[in-house]
Amino acid sequence: MTDLKAHEALKAELLDVALEAARRAGTFLRDGRPDDLGVAATKSSAVDVVTEMDIASEKLITGFLAERRPADGVLGEEGASSEGSSGVQWVIDPIDGTVNYLYGRPDWSVSIAARKDGETLVGVVHAPMRGETYRAVLGEGAFVNDRPARVRPAPPFAEALVGTGFGYLTERRVRQAEVARHLIPQVRDIRRGGSAAIDLCDVAVGRLNAYYERGLNPWDFAAGDLVAREAGALTGGRPGEALSGELAVAAPPGLFETLQGLLDDLGAWHD
Repeated sequence: MTDLKAHEALKAELLDVALEAARRAGTFLRDGRPDDLGVAATKSSAVDVVTEMDIASEKLITGFLAERRPADGVLGEEGASSEGSSGVQWVIDPIDGTVNYLYGRPDWSVSIAARKDGETLVGVVHAPMRGETYRAVLGEGAFVNDRPARVRPAPPFAEALVGTGFGYLTERRVRQAEVARHLIPQVRDIRRGGSAAIDLCDVAVGRLNAYYERGLNPWDFAAGDLVAREAGALTGGRPGEALSGELAVAAPPGLFETLQGLLDDLGAWHD
């Protein structure tokens, strides 16, 4: 098998594994959510909850990955971490939008990405309560269920519907609110959904014109970033920099540059 064919076969296998892992976790989370769902621990603050189901979902996913691809590495939100020997690393958010899930709101997802030598090859965001699975393979486009996903063409900046999110630490939230205060009068409106992965996918399918946020972790954006890019969005951080925890911006060409520049001027990249 040629190197190219082997690479294509690897991407196809990784997509199949990611879809099945996300489906299993999503079904478990949707059907198994207890009425008395409790908080198992806290992370950065008392507001940032870790539910019992979050931990159980990650165990389900990592167990499945260990069966199907035991040589791969794993990076998971709830502590799963292993180097692996294959060069492939799975980046997992077992529930992106944990607070939404805790409160019984529908905007939560299972986010699974596969990287090879640092490059994201496959991204899957499964949103059970929406009945939608967003998927992308590097160089092969993005899909929502079986339909191609494509960003909306860039509107005038004043007509843009922009998604964002807020951190859990008080100091960061205060700064993020100040950025939003300056941005709101300049755009159509702002939405705060509570799942970064879904927000990125909403850009991909045209439900948002753009999205930005500070303070994301790799598991928050790894899959959604690929879905957005394969749907035609540009993604990045500060001008000239890649999307990162410092700042994440996603929008179609023509809107991305304006939003990114304004966010940089507003200091959205620092607390």
